[in-house]
Amino acid sequence: MQPTTVTDLPALLGRDAVAGADRPLLTYCDDATGERTELTAVELGGLAAQTAGLLREDCGLDTGSRVAVLLPPHWQTAAVLLGAWSIGAAVSFRPWATAGLAPVGVGENDPLDVLFVSRKRMDSWLEQVPQARHRYVLGLAPGGAPLDEVPDGYRDFVAEAGRHPASLPAYGSIGSTDAASPDGTTYRQWGGLAQGVADQLGLRPGDKLLVDVAKHEQPVMWLLTPLAAGASVVLCANLDRANLDARIAAEGITRVI
Repeated sequence: MQPTTVTDLPALLGRDAVAGADRPLLTYCDDATGERTELTAVELGGLAAQTAGLLREDCGLDTGSRVAVLLPPHWQTAAVLLGAWSIGAAVSFRPWATAGLAPVGVGENDPLDVLFVSRKRMDSWLEQVPQARHRYVLGLAPGGAPLDEVPDGYRDFVAEAGRHPASLPAYGSIGSTDAASPDGTTYRQWGGLAQGVADQLGLRPGDKLLVDVAKHEQPVMWLLTPLAAGASVVLCANLDRANLDARIAAEGITRVI
């Protein structure tokens, strides 16, 4: 059986289209630091494949394994999510609004297999970072630079994932009725929600969606919705709204949320 890749995921979500392989599928900008990272579908797929290899080969994960993601909207977060879903893991995404709360569908007697957490959230007194058999920390530095110092009990995601090839081995495929999150929500159900959001926004193949990440942390908004619609996305942290019109023109933005 062939593995699911980043370009296959729109089909699981109910659509066959995806942004052209030769143009950016996901662009990440930070108006505070000046960072700008562009990834085509092929490049993002390669990063997701490295994550999948990390989870499968280093952590021994398989379909139904439980993964928690405590990361902000970011290009590395997209790679983590798509890589975990590519091996059929059930992913609990935990935004800042849920800091300190137990992930839905994971109890004390049903521990996490893998945790991905940002260095910033580890340092927050509001957060109670959950335990997991394997724990990875992300500095989310511009250019994807690894951490200078890794906390005890953690491994640097960038360094560890970078050891794996940017192509998915044939682990097997996942289906639209498989659970994409620990509460049992399937790919088809998430896809229906993402497609509904895309329809509400009037998002169509070829569109370019600008997302203010301070307002939209959930990946159904900034990742699954554009994928389901066959659109590309520009994620903007610390968005400079005083220059929003100029950014819209420069990026060729067709929708803003």
